[in-house]
Amino acid sequence: MSITMHDVAARAGVSIKTVSNVVNDYPHVSDATRSKVERAIAELGYRPNLSARSLRSGRSGVISLIIPDLRNAYFAELADAVMRQARARGLSVLIEQVAGGRDVELEILRGPRMQLVDGILYSPLSLDRDDSALLPDGPMVILGEQLFDGDRDHVTMANVDGARAATEHLLAQGRRRIVALGTDPHDTLGPAALRLQGYREALEAAGIPADPAYVSTVVSWHRSDGANAMREVIAAGLPFDGVVAFNDAMALGAMRVLQDAGLRIPDDVAIIGFDDLDETRYALPTLSTVDIGREEIAERAVELLIERIAAPGQPEAPRAIVSGFRVVPRESTGSLTARGQGPGAAPSTL
Repeated sequence: MSITMHDVAARAGVSIKTVSNVVNDYPHVSDATRSKVERAIAELGYRPNLSARSLRSGRSGVISLIIPDLRNAYFAELADAVMRQARARGLSVLIEQVAGGRDVELEILRGPRMQLVDGILYSPLSLDRDDSALLPDGPMVILGEQLFDGDRDHVTMANVDGARAATEHLLAQGRRRIVALGTDPHDTLGPAALRLQGYREALEAAGIPADPAYVSTVVSWHRSDGANAMREVIAAGLPFDGVVAFNDAMALGAMRVLQDAGLRIPDDVAIIGFDDLDETRYALPTLSTVDIGREEIAERAVELLIERIAAPGQPEAPRAIVSGFRVVPRESTGSLTARGQGPGAAPSTL
């Protein structure tokens, strides 16, 4: 039997109008009344008619998360964090991935499915500043660097500072010949370029010349790309004692190649990643990394988007938020002493 709003009203001892006010989150309901109605809803298992609710409010209660590639564990874990933050605020999330190239990215952004959502969280892959005019109208928050002109809010991580701190961590362990793994010659504004900048700044501050031979180009950021790049570094006969990988997936691929080559981690080569993926805690050895505040990124991005949805067309200036970060030392660098950096820094846990 289908549970109706009338059933909820009868159970809670209130009017149907009061139940409707609670379901639609109208503000003028006392806390005691709201609690009674919510308890009745939970006890009866009532599910509101979302279609009717959408027609009344003009909103669907759904937001979209557009990300490059769910095969990349960082984006999978980011999607999980966004879904949990959205669910806590009564929203559902439609996930799209744009790994198919520029045309696919534009098709998704401007396609009919995006007309059905209240707002968009968007992590660009192929588009850049010249494409600002191609973005759809409506509430949108950019995840990553501010690549687009206009009034788009964006939430990003401390790419430069995080990579600098990761490199400094290796330098503090006495490493002097450090490979940067993950640069992209086509990336001049995104994470690869910014993390390379942080790496170079740390070397410069330590009085070590930045040798281009120690910069390894990787176009994609998967485990196999890190493994292939590490094979090339070893084959080139380059003497090195440290690796800063620009994400954890590449670091994990590189670790396997280092071990296959008979190099001991961290005795011969210390390695640190970036992102603090869950699996870094269970690698052998455990992988040192940079926690870039993924939960904070998800929370702030959802909050900003909800604010934009609630006040569409407001001329408020775009807001830029950079999450806090911390270096998480583990076995791959031979140190287990955490170093907090930025807001929200916390002790390390394995």
